[in-house]
Amino acid sequence: MAEHFIIPDCQVKAGVPINHLTAAGNYCVEKQPDVIINLGDFWDMPSLSSYDKGTKKAEGRTYQEDIDAGIAGMKAFMQPIWDYNAKKKKNKEKQYRPRLVFLLGNHEERIMRHVNANPELDGKCSYDDLQLEEMGWEVYDFLEMVEIDGVTYSHYFANPNTGRPWGGVARTRLNNIGFSFTMGHQQGKDLAEKHLANGKTLRALIAGSFYQHDEDYKGYQGNQHFRGCIYKHEVENGDYNLMELSMKYLLNLDS
Repeated sequence: MAEHFIIPDCQVKAGVPINHLTAAGNYCVEKQPDVIINLGDFWDMPSLSSYDKGTKKAEGRTYQEDIDAGIAGMKAFMQPIWDYNAKKKKNKEKQYRPRLVFLLGNHEERIMRHVNANPELDGKCSYDDLQLEEMGWEVYDFLEMVEIDGVTYSHYFANPNTGRPWGGVARTRLNNIGFSFTMGHQQGKDLAEKHLANGKTLRALIAGSFYQHDEDYKGYQGNQHFRGCIYKHEVENGDYNLMELSMKYLLNLDS
């Protein structure tokens, strides 16, 4: 049975702390999960935000600054794995080579929406700027689904009749979607499970926040939610044992 390490939305942008990403990388080196899944919205890309366009908040933001911030965050996560493997290679020992899965989120998708709105940028701005494949990640398009050990992963799951994200709590979404799934996109954490008469268990997991900073748009009362990663043990046929790794826990391990 496999082990999965889940990285929810990180919303990396210039000026926010990223030491929690190093802590997560160190944890992966210690536990060596078979698969590491990044649920997307790792890059925040505020320079391409349509919500802030034309406001004072948007002044001074640049595309390259956004790209560079996310790359720095990804390198902070990957560096412990790279350092571990460099040492193992030197000693001619087995290296740690997990499957790395990256699901592009709507914040990364801002890049292609911007290109579509400005055709002169075609070939000048693209997902290649993120350097994900160069760092060893399998990259899946926004809302593309990938099934791993019976769990289907995507940044979020959309109602096929509207194209909008399924709403409601995890239990409602599990009933609507109909298979074991894990998604990001929504801050905090929500989960549900459903036991079928044939012995199969369906699991829903929504986890959309792994960052230390507060989001201004959430206000004073909207930032008090779960922030952390998820570790799944014994993943098989869509079922698993779940362990929550809070921000505080990971940072304390790394201190």
